[in-house]
Amino acid sequence: MKSLFHLAYHVTDLDEARRFYGDVLGCAEGRSTDTWVDFDFFGHQISLHLGQPFAVTRTGKVGDHMVMMPHLGVVLPLDAWLELSGRLEDRGIAFDIPPVIRFAGEPGEQRTMFFFDPSGNPIEVKGFKDFDSVFAH
Repeated sequence: MKSLFHLAYHVTDLDEARRFYGDVLGCAEGRSTDTWVDFDFFGHQISLHLGQPFAVTRTGKVGDHMVMMPHLGVVLPLDAWLELSGRLEDRGIAFDIPPVIRFAGEPGEQRTMFFFDPSGNPIEVKGFKDFDSVFAH
């Protein structure tokens, strides 16, 4: 059974979050109040609440990279990943880890990129040619 995930976390400014998640990432806005807003985050529900974002550290060793932990992520089909990476580059988004191929030629080969939302929340977006390889080992 396929299901959706829901994740709620803090942002410091809802208007900035709306511009970033809505205009830059292309996520549709859902319900909201004056203290939170929901987005359709590539088919999943995120709820952004006003508050202090969670602390992050660069402690996740993945391949050749040390990545921010914890982080939010999504796995996209490769064509959608390429479109999004191009849009982020066109918008001048600063990448923590620029678009790169990880595990080339190995099971689980993927494209990945890391960036931060305006509140400093780290986001990873992966791209796979074949979703059957997402859990390959």
